[in-house]
Amino acid sequence: MARRDERNAIRVLIADDHAILRRGLRGIIEETDDLEVVGEAESSAETLQHLRTRPCEVVLLDISMPDRNGMDTLGIIRKEHPKIAVLMLSTHPENQYAVRALRGGASGYLTKQSAPAQLVNAIRQVATGKKYVTPAVAEELAKHVLNDSDRPPHEQLSNREYQTMCFIAGGKSVSEIAEQLSLSVKTVSVYRARVLAKLGVANNAAIAHYALKNNLVE
Repeated sequence: MARRDERNAIRVLIADDHAILRRGLRGIIEETDDLEVVGEAESSAETLQHLRTRPCEVVLLDISMPDRNGMDTLGIIRKEHPKIAVLMLSTHPENQYAVRALRGGASGYLTKQSAPAQLVNAIRQVATGKKYVTPAVAEELAKHVLNDSDRPPHEQLSNREYQTMCFIAGGKSVSEIAEQLSLSVKTVSVYRARVLAKLGVANNAAIAHYALKNNLVE
């Protein structure tokens, strides 16, 4: 392992609820001499607590956290720590969340499949204040350089509505979604109604058909 000068190292917080993945990311980072892992977090609450007590330059943030969605956590980090770069990690392909994450203030977006090969360069780039955009994300951005009126219906959904749409398309009921997101059934029902209205469809089957047709779920 290379010798690290901790005075100049880029400090990184790894926020993901899977211990095996955190261990793998830490291993990649610790092989370099200019990056330092200053902590790990397995929930949104733990991530925010870390940031309030121990500074860093970059957060690796999973989109799917157990207590709060990563997109919501991203919004809080941007408000409380605007100088910290957030590199989003996800199992979801770029066409599902990349553009939404960048619009929400993320400095970059990596799928977990591509992370091992691109992680170090991505961290170094976002730590300088730049965006890290892979060719796949660049392609998605190009597709979205449209007037708002020309945007597809799903691009007009809020983050929580988009989440609800994806869960419904995956076959989950309102009660199951409520449990997953730690929300009331009534609240999720409101999100579902908004999704139906914005997509211009009538039921859950139509939501699933729309999501599959637009490659928004696997």
